[in-house]
Amino acid sequence: MTTDQPSFCPVYQAIGVLQEKWVLHIVRSLLDGEKGFNELARAVGGCNSATLTQRLEHLETLDIIHKRTEDTHGKLARSIYSLSPAGLELQTVIDAIDTWGRAHLKFAVQKTA
Repeated sequence: MTTDQPSFCPVYQAIGVLQEKWVLHIVRSLLDGEKGFNELARAVGGCNSATLTQRLEHLETLDIIHKRTEDTHGKLARSIYSLSPAGLELQTVIDAIDTWGRAHLKFAVQKTA
């Protein structure tokens, strides 16, 4: 019996999420601890506000990050972002990318600079 639907592949699905522009930068930044939207935008660097908002909302629906709203006593509420337990598990992915990059890209970066 065959179906037109491909079977579930967790690697394919994970790459689909993690390859979106800015996602790994967001995760890497939040591994240092929770951040407000503006602090996160500065840490990520180069991502416009609309795209950052979209990525954060998507990561929240996937339960990779958590968002909480902090009351600032009469001012606009402040959004604080942190990694969920699933998001924290991406530390090993970031570490593996770091190790690979240090081993294989140090010369490539120097050649293009």
